[in-house]
Amino acid sequence: MNPRKIVIEPVTRVEGHGKVTIKLDDKGKVTDAFLHIVEFRGFEKFIQGHPYWEAPVLVQRLCGICPVSHHLAAAKAIDQLVGIDPENLSPTATKLRKLLHFGQVFQSHALHFFYLASPDLLFGINAPAEKRNIVAVATENRELAKKGILMRKFGQEIIKALAGKKIHGILAVPGGVHKSLTKEECDYFLDGKHIPNVDTMIEWTKEVIDFMKTYHLDNSQWIDNFAAYPSNHLSLVNKEDGSLELYDGRLRSVDFQGNELLNIEDIEYRYHFKEAVESWSYLKFPYMIKYGRENGWNRVGPLARMNTSTKINTPFAEIERQIFKSYTQNKPNNMTMHTHWARLIEMLYCAEIMKELLVDSDIIGTDLVRKGIPRNKGIGIIEAPRGTLIHEYHTDDKGLITKCNLIVSTTHNNEAMNRGVRAVAQSVLSEKPEITEPMLNQVEMAIRAYDPCLSCATHALGQMPLIVKLEDANGTIIDEKTR
Repeated sequence: MNPRKIVIEPVTRVEGHGKVTIKLDDKGKVTDAFLHIVEFRGFEKFIQGHPYWEAPVLVQRLCGICPVSHHLAAAKAIDQLVGIDPENLSPTATKLRKLLHFGQVFQSHALHFFYLASPDLLFGINAPAEKRNIVAVATENRELAKKGILMRKFGQEIIKALAGKKIHGILAVPGGVHKSLTKEECDYFLDGKHIPNVDTMIEWTKEVIDFMKTYHLDNSQWIDNFAAYPSNHLSLVNKEDGSLELYDGRLRSVDFQGNELLNIEDIEYRYHFKEAVESWSYLKFPYMIKYGRENGWNRVGPLARMNTSTKINTPFAEIERQIFKSYTQNKPNNMTMHTHWARLIEMLYCAEIMKELLVDSDIIGTDLVRKGIPRNKGIGIIEAPRGTLIHEYHTDDKGLITKCNLIVSTTHNNEAMNRGVRAVAQSVLSEKPEITEPMLNQVEMAIRAYDPCLSCATHALGQMPLIVKLEDANGTIIDEKTR
């Protein structure tokens, strides 16, 4: 026996750094595959000892792509520390936070689809590496690239107006927000005099969804089967009607057939979830205690949210959701590459909600902060662009953080990404165990579909080229490629 392994390090066109190991037997067949998160995440530890009110500012430094999500998840937890539950926040504070959140989801989804995913879709999985980027997209399809850039800019401008800057700004404070918008600031996004307005965002998103539906019809043979496998799906849903919810709701999980596995208040999560660890990754493996490690893991993110929610409470996005659901006869969709389609539907939902909020008089209100009876524990859960994000904080009587637990979206998707890598590796390498550029890209595509934010678990120094190694059982390198 002479087992070998292929190592892909780091994974490219994702946020952060990781590597993939593919193990082969003596006949060149794939026996297993792993996604490693190779750097250590220390936020849960070094935030201890800080005053609780610093948490929404500190934790957003986890990432430069999704800082708003961490800011708001922490803020929801900190609200509870000052005695304010989500339903007791002022309407103005709630709606301003939601506008910030929807702006974040909109710009993050635009970034992923246009910059990271569209090169694979437009040019094919076998396209040369130098062509799989936004520059090539702009060269081949200028209008698509232009719209993608301006759509991301719109979301970033929303964030800047509310938080002061596009990255690592501040809106939320314990029990509310520190500012509201003016009518002039709202008009900036409504009248179209300075930037394409929110109505344009809605129309452009509908156009891109139409493009994606046509793409699915033309490429169903591979896109339906690529890294497709059964799984559970987890997300927040609206507490009243089970509809799509990104800011506050109940935690719901369904299995691959649509059977409900979980439906709980978000603050009850700790009684229902555990996190397993493996020696080969710093990223943990969450699972539902009732169903065990093998059967209790979930996918999270856009695809999961389409599967757990019963409807969408905006007209255009609901029409698109129904079309999306009809593809699988209203059953859960377990096809990984359909995540991109789901992501675009969420963009449309965000654009519609942003329009509703921008014309809401509460947005320019003055009731910004409320206080209650202080507590020593707070839990905040939000649907980040990449999926369910959990923040939990405990404090002492002086208000200093004594314990912090963070379960980021990519952590929930850890098992799913590993299974995706394994499925693709077994398919691609079944004929010939050869290290080729298209093979590497397909393995990465199984990860990239989840838009993993590895920075939430990674802090790396120096340059990290893509290194692929083929080793024998003794660790001797028998082949190596670098790009």
